[in-house]
Amino acid sequence: MPRGTVLYLSIFLFFFHSSVTIISSFLPVYFQNKELTGTEIGWLMAIGPFTSLFAQPFWGYMSDKYKTVKKVLLLCLIGLVTASILLFQMNSFASLIVLCGVFFSFMAPIGALGDSLAQKVSQLADTSFGRIRMWGSIGFAVTSIVGGWILFRIGIDRLLYLYLIFAFASLFMVFRVSDIESAAKPVSIRGAVKVVSQPSLLLFLFFILFITIPHRANDSFIGLYIKELGGSESLIGSAWFVGVAVEAFVFLLSAYWMRWFSEITFIIIASGLYGLRWLLFSGADSAMEIIIYQAMHGVTFGIFYLCAFQFVTRLVPDEFRATGQLFFISVFFGLSGIIGSLGGGIIFDQSGGEAMYRLSSFAAFAGCIGFITYDVYLRKKKNVPGGVLYKKGM
Repeated sequence: MPRGTVLYLSIFLFFFHSSVTIISSFLPVYFQNKELTGTEIGWLMAIGPFTSLFAQPFWGYMSDKYKTVKKVLLLCLIGLVTASILLFQMNSFASLIVLCGVFFSFMAPIGALGDSLAQKVSQLADTSFGRIRMWGSIGFAVTSIVGGWILFRIGIDRLLYLYLIFAFASLFMVFRVSDIESAAKPVSIRGAVKVVSQPSLLLFLFFILFITIPHRANDSFIGLYIKELGGSESLIGSAWFVGVAVEAFVFLLSAYWMRWFSEITFIIIASGLYGLRWLLFSGADSAMEIIIYQAMHGVTFGIFYLCAFQFVTRLVPDEFRATGQLFFISVFFGLSGIIGSLGGGIIFDQSGGEAMYRLSSFAAFAGCIGFITYDVYLRKKKNVPGGVLYKKGM
């Protein structure tokens, strides 16, 4: 592996997740500034995850089939930059739906492919996946606070210019990253379908929905909830900064804390903490309380995503690693994004943010119970390599 791959990949993750920050934190506010309703915003934020539901497994399969992550990343980034320029020129709701679909179909696989490459690089470089992945979190955190400060001064209508800075920087860094050799076994569509349809994986993804649907609803509507509680655009950035800064710290120390328990145990713990987090959100009386509670994002998402991503990696064969990982991501962010954005938009319009977060807490606690059940199921299932799946530390 070339010496600079870890460095270039870390910088790429920093810039790409900085661009994701601009979209996830401020795009709903940008749409609101264009006088769209909460339900319309929900549709726009849902159409992207809907297209990514198909785009992510497709690009993951193409990566496995042609044994390359770098070329797929480059193709997606070029398409993303082009689609973003067109998206921000649209004004009608119908045209925004179409361009959001194109935009997110290129954007969604990039983060997952970057994480897949980081997971491979971490094994070859004898470092933890979390220590590479944390640079994405740092980029998200820094940009959330700086982006909010900038947009507060230049105006939310200039969102595109800020976004393109990070998008072009991401594209440049991918040119410097080297591909990692993949498994030599041939890959077929039939084999991919067999891998992603195994019962142990599907049941795991089913319980994930109870956690990720509220998570994605929060991604879409936390900015509007902060404004509902009297906060400004700058406070939206502050809330994301607090949460993702803690997330980066959790990723940094992952090589140490992951030795304590198995990955499924950490998933159960994080699920319960998600329920507590949304319960606190529902009882908030001010925007400043949301910023304080956002510190739990680092513990909930940081632990849950890292452990779930590596757990799924163990469930699938090496030659279908990217396929399995992107199928997982398509559920984690895609399917959950559709339900979370649409459902969250309707609830937010009719009953407000407090009701949305109260229902989110109920779903997360149900997910926690589901993972406890899944843990029992997996330990009793004879044809699942439990010794591998319950290995501590990565």
